[in-house]
Amino acid sequence: MLRCRPLLAVADHLFTARDLRLREDPAEWAHVADRVGVPAARLLLIRQVHRNDVAIARRDRTGDWVRPEADVIVSDDPTSAIGVRVADCAPVVLADRRIHVVGAAHAGWRGTVQDAAGAAVRAMAREFGSDPRDLIAAVGPCLGPCCGEVGDEVPDAFARAGHEPRAIMRWFTPGASGRRHLDLWTANADQLIAAGVPPPHVHVARLCTRTHADLFHSYRADKANAGRMVGVIRGRPGL
Repeated sequence: MLRCRPLLAVADHLFTARDLRLREDPAEWAHVADRVGVPAARLLLIRQVHRNDVAIARRDRTGDWVRPEADVIVSDDPTSAIGVRVADCAPVVLADRRIHVVGAAHAGWRGTVQDAAGAAVRAMAREFGSDPRDLIAAVGPCLGPCCGEVGDEVPDAFARAGHEPRAIMRWFTPGASGRRHLDLWTANADQLIAAGVPPPHVHVARLCTRTHADLFHSYRADKANAGRMVGVIRGRPGL
């Protein structure tokens, strides 16, 4: 697993690697939950649909967690951990160093078009009163610009969504084949910063899942046989 040192000072978190497949084996999920200090039932996930809808996991909720359709989840509950599953998409986790609420976003190209990372920042501010300047964010391993070849429909989707031409030029670079490559690392970092997170508080792993398919799960490398990784975060208990 991987952890981000600056974020670890604020919140328990991890990004898993290839040694866990995280498909159907409950024991693997229990292992992940244990590493962040919660029972398996307290590891709260979402049904990801490549949008920017937000699920709220409040500390005063009652009953069992039923996974909602969402690609962003935020929480003020230190007795639970929240997470997003990926296999080339970017896992983004955030924590507020002042009030210790946390967030996670699943940002593939479709989620990045819809500013899923920025949606997490805004949800933490709206629901719990976070000041974006107090947030620390980590973007975990995902498809890098080296391997992020896409068709013309992808930059076209960014343009239709209203992203500035300068940003689109920054996030897409020409590849050897003539097709453009999407830089999820930079795009998600830029969106976090645009949402108010200070640049020194945004940390990017810059590890490409396709290039390092021996270490990480990659849909581009393994297609339907790909396992899943998870980015998990939990606010500090007792605060």
